[in-house]
Amino acid sequence: MAPSDSVHIWTDGACSGNPGPGGWGALVVADGQETELFGSEKDTTNNRMELAGAIEALNSLTNPSNVILNTDSTYVKDGLTKWIHGWKKNGWKTAAKKPVKNKDLWQALDEACSRHKIEWKWVKGHAGDEGNERADALAVRGSQEASELD
Repeated sequence: MAPSDSVHIWTDGACSGNPGPGGWGALVVADGQETELFGSEKDTTNNRMELAGAIEALNSLTNPSNVILNTDSTYVKDGLTKWIHGWKKNGWKTAAKKPVKNKDLWQALDEACSRHKIEWKWVKGHAGDEGNERADALAVRGSQEASELD
C-alpha cells in the first residue's frame, strides 16, 4: 500500500470525574471519507475511555489497513509500543509484579492492532490539532450522554 492509501485516525477519551461518566471519540479518515465515532460508559475512567477510542476506531475498519493513529494519550501509545511486550511475557503483570490495569481493554486493543499496520503518533491535546480537537469533542459528547443516563 502506498502512503496515500493510509487510514488516518484520531482518538480521545473523556471522563467527568475519574472514575465517573465517560466517553470516547474517534475521527477516521479513509479514501477521502470522514467517519465520526463516539460512545460512552456510565462509570469508567479516562484511561479506559482512551483505550476504547482506539479499539473502536480500529475495529470499525473492515479491511486490514495501513493506519496512522494519532492520540494525545501517552498511556495508550506507550502501552502498545513499549509496555505490552513485557506484560505478555510476564503473564499480564507489571515490572512490579502487579496485575496490569485495564487488562481486558489492552487485550482487545492488541487484537484490534493485529489486523493492521499501525504508525502511532502522539499529538499534544488541546493544542490546535484539528483531528484531535474533533476526537475530543466526540469524547466529550459521549461523556455528556453517559452523564444523562442517571
